[in-house]
Order: sequence, then C-alpha cells, then structure tokens
Amino acid sequence: MKFAIGICLLLSLIQSVGVCQNSKQHSFAANYKLIAHRGGVVDSLSAENSLLALEKAVNRGYWMVEVDLRLTRDGVLITNHDKNLKRSFGLDADVSSMTWEQISKLRDKRGNKILKFEEVLNYCEGKLQVMIDNKIDGNDTLLFAKVIDMLKRHHLYENALMIGTDESTDFFTGKIKLSCTRKQLEENMLKTNYLSSNYFLFSDSISESDVKWAGKYNILAVGVINSWALKSSDVMGKAKEQADKLKSTGLLYFQIDSVFDHLFSY
Repeated sequence: MKFAIGICLLLSLIQSVGVCQNSKQHSFAANYKLIAHRGGVVDSLSAENSLLALEKAVNRGYWMVEVDLRLTRDGVLITNHDKNLKRSFGLDADVSSMTWEQISKLRDKRGNKILKFEEVLNYCEGKLQVMIDNKIDGNDTLLFAKVIDMLKRHHLYENALMIGTDESTDFFTGKIKLSCTRKQLEENMLKTNYLSSNYFLFSDSISESDVKWAGKYNILAVGVINSWALKSSDVMGKAKEQADKLKSTGLLYFQIDSVFDHLFSY
C-alpha cells in the first residue's frame, strides 16, 4: 500500500514538473523588451500575422508584436504584411480589391488564415502589447479613430506604438506614439505642440549618444534588426554583429525578426 502511494506521489510530482516546464516562458537577458516583427514568431509552421505566430510570441516571452494593418474593399481592418496576396496565398490580387468574405476563405500552404485586426487585439489583450505598421493609404480620420477606440477597448492603448504614414501623421500625433528618426525628432522639437510622449526613436543604427540623448528628453528608443535590411550572404552573422552593437549602447527595446531572438537570450 505504501509502495502504491509512493508511486502515485512520484507520478504527481513528475506531472507537476512537466506542467511547469510547458508553461514556462522564454527568458531574455538584461530585461530586454522584444517586439516581434511581422506579427509574432514566424517559422516553418506559423505564418506572418497568424494566430499561431502570436501564440508562439507569448510562449517565448515577447513584450510586443508588430502587426501590419490593411483594409479590405468593404472596410474591414485586417492584418497582412503585403499589399498583394500572391506571395503568401498564391492569389494575384490586392487586399484592397477583395471583400472580407473573400479574404476570410484564404489559407496558405500551412493552413494559416488572415486575421481581422479585432481578432489580433482580442488575442493580445492581457498577453502582448501592440505596435501597428499602418499600411492604409490616405487619411480616413473616422477609420483611424476606430483603430484608436479598438486599442482602448482591448486595454492596449497606453503602450501602443505606430509606424505611420505621412498622410496620417497629423491625425495620429498626440493619439499614439509615432516612429521617428533622430533627425525627425529634432525637427518636431521645434514645433509649438511638441511632446516627447508623442514619438519614439526607431532605427537600426542607434548609437550610444542617441540613447543618451533620447533618455535626456524622455523619448523611448527602439532598435531594429530585420532580415530584409541585412544585405549579406551571412545574415545571421550580420544580425549578431548588429545586435551586439545595438546592445552595447544600452538599448533595452528591440523590434526584431523572431529568428534573431536567441541573440537576446541568457
């Protein structure tokens, strides 16, 4: 009887350890806050801006995901990186030429589908913060007010960041932090309505002096490591070189392709 009880206790302990190991998030060194480029952890199974990519970003311990915002022909906000659907879904058509009903039926080779922006926010609430890469042409203020309202409803507004467009800058200034180079920030500082909380420094070539300058003026600084910008036959080697350089400046916030996140691990 004692032997049976001992076995049961041992099995219970093993099961508990297994649960802990499965639920344990990835740990990034030095309190780095990572932003997953193109909607999460993108790999052989999870596509850009997919639900699986978001889930993996949570499990890896990302702070934020960058999602690509687009608009269907019938006015539905969705997340998809490309203007055209051919690369990901084999359909030579622009997102803006199709209705949500048509787009909702598409699946890529791995079974991933396009998500509504609302679906992404619903999943991220309480799990991930959001950076929006606004890829919508024009300055539809009613539509963009809806974007802000959706962020607020899902409790994602306070920390939200945006890579904006020239057309929509006037509307979003003061409503959400907008990405800028140091040169743009210095120009904005000359404006009468300037507030440091309206912007963040965003670049793949931030120096130590840039980090100190941003800190002096209370500006969030975010370094960038994206594979498309690394012109090299050794992309991983180039990424490590860039990561080491950016980390040496004292930066803590990075927007990266998930394939590079091991460069920030313990």
